[in-house]
Amino acid sequence: MKTILLLAGQSKRFWPLQEKTLFPICGTTLLAYQVAQLKKAGCTDILLVGGAHNLKTAQAMFPKLQCVEQKDLALGMQGALLSALPHCKDDAMFLVSGNDIIDHKGYAAVIKEGKKKNVDGALLASRVSRYFPGGYLTVDKGRINGIVEKPGEGKEPSDLVNIVAHFHDDASVLLQELKKTKSSNDDGYEMALHQLFTKQNYRAVPYEGAWQAVKYPWHLLSILPILLSGIRTSRIHRSAKIHKTAVIDGNVIIEEGVKVLPHATIVGPCVIGAHTIIGTGALVRGSSIGERCVIGYNTEVKASVLADHVWTHSTYLGDSVIGENVSFGAGCTTGNFRLDEGEILSAHNGKALPTGMTKLGAIIGNNCRLGIQIGINPGVKIGKDSFISGGTYVTEDIPAESFVRIKDGKMIATPNRSRAPEPETRKKYFN
Repeated sequence: MKTILLLAGQSKRFWPLQEKTLFPICGTTLLAYQVAQLKKAGCTDILLVGGAHNLKTAQAMFPKLQCVEQKDLALGMQGALLSALPHCKDDAMFLVSGNDIIDHKGYAAVIKEGKKKNVDGALLASRVSRYFPGGYLTVDKGRINGIVEKPGEGKEPSDLVNIVAHFHDDASVLLQELKKTKSSNDDGYEMALHQLFTKQNYRAVPYEGAWQAVKYPWHLLSILPILLSGIRTSRIHRSAKIHKTAVIDGNVIIEEGVKVLPHATIVGPCVIGAHTIIGTGALVRGSSIGERCVIGYNTEVKASVLADHVWTHSTYLGDSVIGENVSFGAGCTTGNFRLDEGEILSAHNGKALPTGMTKLGAIIGNNCRLGIQIGINPGVKIGKDSFISGGTYVTEDIPAESFVRIKDGKMIATPNRSRAPEPETRKKYFN
């Protein structure tokens, strides 16, 4: 059985961050986590399908795995499978999306069901208690009849939402169906599935374990507790230097060369990346901190995900996701809670998109610089390579490569002609 792991999506909804499968979190990435879970489920023959934008990096991470490039990204999953299925011949095939976090037991369950006698395939499905904007399975005594995409609340045909963890007993049958399918958008795979459902016995496998689809950047905050829950005991590297007045409370992972200065507090579960400095009086709780970060004096980082080379000073980061090489001047604050305590909205394609979260701070892209005393409203996103002038109150999303300042009491964004220094320029501070 060959396992096909789909990575070719361009992560457009993940803006202002880049490539969700490779974003660092808890000392790993979504891609590395999935590969580990698949191997636990017995999937040893794994083929990665990526695009020109990410396949080279994925290959470097997993040089022993077979890789295939999807040429036509507009065809979505159909295009990925047309590229990958010829490598499967007529053997069984297990298809997994790079967008989903699930436990290895879910993978094992759908494979077991698909291998049963007189079964042609099986699909994993999350049993939900509230509406989810995804594809719902229509099922008759366990046999799948179809998938209804985003039926609308109150119109769900079942309580089973499709997860792209699909077992096909004969890859060549799926390949022939895909070749016959003509689609004007990216739903060719779904159309082929509908045809197979009418002719073959595909079974639904209910799954009630942890599941998080990663589409928008704030979804990293939803998988954060899933990954942190795997920390069952503390692991502190012998080269780490922790001051005798610092407090380590709960299970934490502290990597090589970390420095925890006087009166700092780390409340687990937490992951602190290699060579990071936790400054005097700082508080880090329930968070993932990348490598070579400086969590400066009197900073609090709560339930957040920070990539590498993030610098703060007297900063509050709550329920936020911060890209690589980002600096915060003294007094920066991310708002993460509405005054009416309602669901936080975030702009997407000019519309206010419900996030499903009542606590959500800022999402900031790579290579940004924020001056002193900056406030950011809940759910605001800042594009990469942007500079925010001191004293600015950021109330809406900022496009990439912007210089933002206050003029006549209004926030003004103009093209940014400056660029943040490369992280390598700061290595001397960690020696």
